[in-house]
Amino acid sequence: MAQIGRTRSALFLTGAAIAATPVAAIAQDAAEDMSGDIIVTAQRQEQRLQDVPVSVTAFGADQLRESSIETVQDIATRTPGLAITAVDPINTNFAMRGIGSAPGISQNAGGDPSVVVFVDGVYAGRGGTPDLDTLDLERVEVLRGPQGTLFGKNAIGGLVQFVSRKPDDETSFYFDGTYGNYSRVGITARGNLPLSDKIFLSAGVAHKQRDGFEYNETTGNDVNDLNLTTGRLALRFVPTDTLDIILRADVSHQDQKGNPRHNNCDATFDGGIHCVGINPDPRVVDAYIDGQIKRTIQTYSAEVNLDLPFGTLTSLTALRKVTFDFVTPFFSNPVNPPAQIESTSFGDEDDSQFSQELRLSFDAWNGRLKGQTGLYFLKENNDRVEGQIQDFPSPAISGTGIYPQSVNARSFAVFGQVDAEIVPSLTATLGARMTWERKSGRFAGFKVDDGPGVPPPLGSADGYDVTSSKKWNAFTPRFALNWKANDDVLLYASVARGYKSGGYQGISGTAAGASTPYDPEFAWSYEVGAKTDWFDRALRVNLAAFRTDYSDLQISQLVPLCCVVVTNAAKARIKGFEIETVVRPAAWLQLDGSYAYLDAKFTEYAIPGQDYTGNRLPRSPKNKVNVGGQIEAPVGALAAKLRVDYSWVDDAYFEASNIPQQLWPAHQNLDARLSLAGPDDQWELSVWGKNLTDELVPTYVTYFAPYRQILTPYAPPRTYGVTLAFKL
Repeated sequence: MAQIGRTRSALFLTGAAIAATPVAAIAQDAAEDMSGDIIVTAQRQEQRLQDVPVSVTAFGADQLRESSIETVQDIATRTPGLAITAVDPINTNFAMRGIGSAPGISQNAGGDPSVVVFVDGVYAGRGGTPDLDTLDLERVEVLRGPQGTLFGKNAIGGLVQFVSRKPDDETSFYFDGTYGNYSRVGITARGNLPLSDKIFLSAGVAHKQRDGFEYNETTGNDVNDLNLTTGRLALRFVPTDTLDIILRADVSHQDQKGNPRHNNCDATFDGGIHCVGINPDPRVVDAYIDGQIKRTIQTYSAEVNLDLPFGTLTSLTALRKVTFDFVTPFFSNPVNPPAQIESTSFGDEDDSQFSQELRLSFDAWNGRLKGQTGLYFLKENNDRVEGQIQDFPSPAISGTGIYPQSVNARSFAVFGQVDAEIVPSLTATLGARMTWERKSGRFAGFKVDDGPGVPPPLGSADGYDVTSSKKWNAFTPRFALNWKANDDVLLYASVARGYKSGGYQGISGTAAGASTPYDPEFAWSYEVGAKTDWFDRALRVNLAAFRTDYSDLQISQLVPLCCVVVTNAAKARIKGFEIETVVRPAAWLQLDGSYAYLDAKFTEYAIPGQDYTGNRLPRSPKNKVNVGGQIEAPVGALAAKLRVDYSWVDDAYFEASNIPQQLWPAHQNLDARLSLAGPDDQWELSVWGKNLTDELVPTYVTYFAPYRQILTPYAPPRTYGVTLAFKL
């Protein structure tokens, strides 16, 4: 920790001087204009990153490859203000500038995330994130702060947008193979083929697998392994100069062992039979079974763009289906008879989502008036069955309970935004979205075994079976001013309101708890910022300062021997600032990094028996630093490139209680990649390593206070490997 503290002090000063982010890294791909600036669609229109008056971090295709970015966790490491944790390898939990959803909210049938993911414009509310390898990404965009006008649906904290390449008229093929430690093997193949002068096809497939990061002493197997296959197909039809049609299909299938928790018994408590014989090695678990994780994601979409005399009409129709099965032994100590203590969560989910968006963008008065307006409809049906097995020494609290949930959700919105030039270089933005939502569902809880006890969290052996329905609506405006002082300086200020719909408890002990919805949450966000280039674009510095006032914040709290209960915190206040920059002192050298400061606290939050006013919001580290460097050098006819990325994240908490047992400790991450490429990049050989300091980082903590059990899954250890790639 002392070494981390010294590193923190040094990097704080470095971050203030050369703070940067991959958002500024100028990748040479189709996402860039002729000047080398990455082009983004953060406001649903193509703009230079430096011309967008919004806090955006963007990664071009080259940056994704050169930094070995393959998961959303890798993106979070390099993005200021973004934190990502996970209760298992599939279910990730985002927090943006302190705004996020805990597992008790986003992973039940009646809850939604606060930071959302869009894949080629399609809302991906459930089921986790896609595999980045197969998507043939043009870029990834991370928008910070409420996006309640143009994107709307639950983007109260921000959003992550994956944008893939469109099929075009150039024939191309790409293949790579990877081998790494933990017997990792990966293969990716994708290509683009013009079928005629008007029809273009692209396709890709990827498979990756590896052994587990943890060892289960009871079964003798490695757990937390990987077995993932994905495929993608896109067909583009351009019959005229004004009509562009793209059909897309993505399928991802994952089937692997589970992620049993390691039991870190509280040092202040002898633990009794709950801690006897526990192996202190955090990469060793004592689960009576390995568990399992199975997931299939299917997305089918049709995008139609029609150029009209007064603008462009876009229709995006999508169907997304997710099936998910899991068995998680989250506490187990069966290796020391007669102490046989087991807690297991299991279940399956079948989610289907249909969405339709119509959007009209327009440009008038020689560009002095720009904007767009549209309609959005989302229909989601989620059938989830979740169960809990409790096998304790006391039969009074042992047994198996099962909790079927079926939720139907509907959302409809009307939105629009206008950018009007007041005087040359000064533009005002006015936008608004009106959303109407409804959720209805059936919720049940039953005891399903013959044991004498009533398994937690059931309040009685009779169980319950109830229905409920609730409607909400929200008005989310946005106001902004931006001043283009010159070609290299943009100053902006904005006010925006965010909204996240209400929902229902996933598992409840009583009928009243299951049928009573929790309220929506709202946030007003205020931001000022600057995007600047200096010295003929050899230096880029982007700044943002913000404040967010939160009301009715949805917070989940674990009630021991019961369940996760979601309540609405009265008030929260978030403020902070971010610095992003890139420095190019020479054509062969680039330095980049970022620094983010975050002060996120409850200003009013109390539940029976506890007052959390003044506590820090979950997953809200005060300081976060990222520093990277890239060196390029010729080696004869070849090209060598070295990329190093270092990040340090301050401590935070997983829950609102802010107790030491729920601490998310300060941690660092070091990644590196060395590559050698042939002429015209026709082939590339790279050696890479991730988490090179082998930092032990918990991704979530479940704490059972009565028994002092601290149950923890961990992020991946040190990994490394070699990748050989070819392209035509």
